[in-house]
Amino acid sequence: MKIGAPKEIFEGEARVALTPDSAVQLQKLGHECYVEAGAGYAAGFADTAYEAVGVTVVQGAAALFDAVDFVVKVRPPVDAEVAMLKQGKTLISFFYPAQNEALLAAAKDTGANVIAMDMVPRISRAQKMDALSSMANISGYRAVIEAGNNFGRFFTGQVTAAGKVPPAKVLVVGAGVAGLAAIGASTSLGAITYAFDVRPEVAEQIESMGAEFVYLDFEEQAQDGAATGGYAAPSSPEFREAQLKKFRELAPDIDIVITTALIPGRDAPVLWTKDMVEAMKRGSVIVDLAAERGGNCELTKKDEKVVTENGVTIVGYTDFPSRMAQQSSQLYSTNIRHMMADLTPGKDGVVVHNMEDDVIRGATVAYQGEITFPPPPPKVAAIAAQKPKEKVKEPTPEERKAAEAAAFRKQTRDQILMLGIGGALLLGIGLFAPASFMSHFIVFALSCFVGFQVIWNVSHSLHTPLMAVTNAISSIIILGALMQVGSTSYLVVLLSAVSVFMAGINIFGGFMVTRRMLAMFQKS
Repeated sequence: MKIGAPKEIFEGEARVALTPDSAVQLQKLGHECYVEAGAGYAAGFADTAYEAVGVTVVQGAAALFDAVDFVVKVRPPVDAEVAMLKQGKTLISFFYPAQNEALLAAAKDTGANVIAMDMVPRISRAQKMDALSSMANISGYRAVIEAGNNFGRFFTGQVTAAGKVPPAKVLVVGAGVAGLAAIGASTSLGAITYAFDVRPEVAEQIESMGAEFVYLDFEEQAQDGAATGGYAAPSSPEFREAQLKKFRELAPDIDIVITTALIPGRDAPVLWTKDMVEAMKRGSVIVDLAAERGGNCELTKKDEKVVTENGVTIVGYTDFPSRMAQQSSQLYSTNIRHMMADLTPGKDGVVVHNMEDDVIRGATVAYQGEITFPPPPPKVAAIAAQKPKEKVKEPTPEERKAAEAAAFRKQTRDQILMLGIGGALLLGIGLFAPASFMSHFIVFALSCFVGFQVIWNVSHSLHTPLMAVTNAISSIIILGALMQVGSTSYLVVLLSAVSVFMAGINIFGGFMVTRRMLAMFQKS
């Protein structure tokens, strides 16, 4: 099949759906690749780069649409592009069919097939085609960069000759793909990062990235993300009030707010109200990643940067992926390539549009002159249900002292008990064992005690580097045991032989482990 990418005509769009690297992979599937002249220029891909890997450069969108079987785009097509579609051709792009009913109807009337990359089901097998997540990942990262560009201080705390600089405090609202990317970028820059999400099962992910999860004392927070395909579901008015109350408490102390909350098929919920903005410090920054759907901040203006009267900057850009066009194009074209791989099961350039396949059926919104949106639920659940992580209550200083005292008393009782048992055992041996054996037994008992104290109290993470020390101790054990082998007591001879055997295993094993560790650091 012939696959081609036209130049994006949406104002400000710099991405391209086909890169030279992805074209090479598509050609390995048996396809021919085309690109409109200048389509990749804004993303940093010259026409010569395409030609170097065997891509045909076509002058003009009309010529490209006529030449190819598959048209791959980033933005939804405009009316002029839909008019160039014909029966037997397939369009692959973002489409948002729920918000573009008229566009979908027009595409259906052409007889062309339409695969919407925003409709790829969120199942494990389809992660490699999840273009929404790819772009959200970039948006979350770029949001932190934009925040830093508008923030007049360091993210990380510093101690300098001129004084101490406190770290910035960042709040990320919504811990989906974009939110987690923002958390990762923020923590890596050294900011104190807080994150909130209505799905408590993401708390562990947030904390594993070095951020602090903001809990609400509200029972409804235990939502099941599996029921909504990993997205947040609409909350009750009571939960919303508890949420806003918590944000009002945080607002005066937060320097940067990054909002990412979206609900499928709805306008973005307003989570950062005007009074919260007014409570923030001068110089604070809000980056609203939901601006295209109305915004999570009440004062957000789509595609604009606003500075409020109290000096808070609100960034409402909707083109974050396009601001990193080369990286975005690489990821998006890879998603397209994986979709084409599923459509080409034989890897021979022959496309099989299998409507029984969960991924292909879910993403197809128009097929052979019929609208196939909305798709049926996938046969495989979107995500596995996870048990919410229970909030651990921090003990008070009094509770901590009481716990330490109880632990000390228990440890003391255990030590007295062990000493009593050991004393009774030694007394029994002393009463019934011969005097010659007792001299050897006392040395054995003292050796065990010293060895235990030397090795057992060492941190477990240091055991392997201590192999050399344990080898030395084992050598002493062997020497002592060899001196006792000639004893007239059969019991002493037996214990000496066992000691030689065990210490020998430890020595040879220790050298083998040490050798393998050193080999890990040797250059091949």
